[in-house]
Amino acid sequence: MENAFGQPQNIVVFAGSSEIARAITKKLCAARAHTVILAGRDQELLDEAAREALDYGASRTDTVIFDAEDVAGAASAVRDAFDKAGDSVDLVIMAVGLLGHQLRDQSDPAAAARVVTVNFTWPVAALSEVRNRLLAQGSGRIVVLSSVGAVRVRASAYLYGGAKAGLDRLCQGMADSLRGTGVSLHLVRPGAVRTRMTAGLPEVPFTTGVNEVAATVMKGLARGDEVIWSPPVLRLVYAVLRHLPGPVWRKVMDR
Repeated sequence: MENAFGQPQNIVVFAGSSEIARAITKKLCAARAHTVILAGRDQELLDEAAREALDYGASRTDTVIFDAEDVAGAASAVRDAFDKAGDSVDLVIMAVGLLGHQLRDQSDPAAAARVVTVNFTWPVAALSEVRNRLLAQGSGRIVVLSSVGAVRVRASAYLYGGAKAGLDRLCQGMADSLRGTGVSLHLVRPGAVRTRMTAGLPEVPFTTGVNEVAATVMKGLARGDEVIWSPPVLRLVYAVLRHLPGPVWRKVMDR
């Protein structure tokens, strides 16, 4: 359970080898998280992230392998991660995502379905089981990595943005369903972040690094924010952008 300062001690991270998830995990470990279960598809990268967690203060780590295209296996992956945690889980991070390649994927039904499965369907299936487990123990927090691209979907990234929009809206409803239960859900809406996934793409305004996102998440969790924007200024930016008339929106966002 969380320590006397409200800091999570036992955490489970889905897509635990992703760069944003690793940055958040390091900060959690530095803030006294002691058990870290990292779930993902690449054992070598998970082992690397586990060693990193130990370096930053974790006392125990373990890993779980899953395939985010295998929706039927989502609940099993959650059960394995919780079982390996061995105690009540204080925090679950859902960082599963796939940017894909819009121009190529939009003409390939299988590729389009893959983007939606990884960004929406698998996380939803996994979150359903996470919800069950946390409700059963009567406590815990869930952090879900969404995107500012979910707020209003751009034509040039409609597969990724549309899938994230579905996840974002569903999680808002799930957060409301958890009120008064001892369990809470927190949405993170990062803007563009410098990672392997965005390497080679033109840098846009308000682009940040993974450490900046992690710092913003830590501050948001400490305050109990339901929606965490990174960088925070994007809350104001999208308060305007989301209401632009269609022709203006397309001109500004899909030049």
